[in-house]
Amino acid sequence: MPDASGYDLIGDIHGCAHTLERLLLQMDYRKSNGAWRHPERKIVFLGDIVDRGPRIRESLELVYSMVQAGEAVCIMGNHEHNALTYCTPAPEGFADDYLRSHNPRHTRLIRETLDQFAGAQDEWALYLDWFRTLPLYIESEAFRVVHASWDRRLIQRLRDEYSTDKITYDLLIESVQPGSFGFHLMEHLTRGSHIRLPEGIEIHGGDGFTRRTFRTHFWAENPKTYGDVIFQPDNLPGNLEDRALSEQEKAALLHYARDERPLFIGHYWCEGVPALVTPNIACLDYSAVKYGKLACYRYSGETQLDARNFVWISVDRDENRERQS
Repeated sequence: MPDASGYDLIGDIHGCAHTLERLLLQMDYRKSNGAWRHPERKIVFLGDIVDRGPRIRESLELVYSMVQAGEAVCIMGNHEHNALTYCTPAPEGFADDYLRSHNPRHTRLIRETLDQFAGAQDEWALYLDWFRTLPLYIESEAFRVVHASWDRRLIQRLRDEYSTDKITYDLLIESVQPGSFGFHLMEHLTRGSHIRLPEGIEIHGGDGFTRRTFRTHFWAENPKTYGDVIFQPDNLPGNLEDRALSEQEKAALLHYARDERPLFIGHYWCEGVPALVTPNIACLDYSAVKYGKLACYRYSGETQLDARNFVWISVDRDENRERQS
């Protein structure tokens, strides 16, 4: 972590580069010598810079230039992990040519990114190399950062057995093999925990994808039902929110206690006005690319988070119109 008087933590950008520039200006950052800078503060980007949005290439250039200049750090999101596995050839013996199958669903998720780098393959290769260096989490004496969920057991094992906070090549290969340590590591840290829906039930999401699981959070003190742990914009069908959690489902849930140091996450497509989820957890993904808000928390060392430290920019249709003009 670069030294600073405070850190400005920014959630999922997904190609909304113009909105990011507006947010930085609002917080008194200015562009100088090729990177955005603040005289006292630094940025922590929570991952998911790529995919979905209109200015992915510009977003990567902005974030990368700040990191290279020592003005920011960026952790890995699930979309950076997806890009790595989609673009990394599989070793001999795999069923597919690449670690992440180039099936219609996976290709649809990364299509905007690849389209925007058409004719700029060397630049895209540079960013893929950079993705391999991104930490999976940040843990300082004062606060923690992870894209989706804090799993202390997996993080400790990564430290103890691999002496790193990043994904190695071997772990990248493992990350597409269900049941392996690499798979669980990337699932929990970059995608969070999920509960499988009952047989025959599906969620048809607002993003056009059909899912057989739902995202769960990790701060309920004594959850009893699906409704106590669901954390996503799409509602559960029927009366499933009242369905009792099984003992097996309860045992699989993570828990982050309220007496632990502040934790910042992205990933979960929150909506509305940015608010704390608990006194020591802030989610900073407010659905920017869905014309929500690009949200930031301005952290200055406090042990209990304060909702007054949120700042945000509402994303308007100009993000798309300006790209088309």
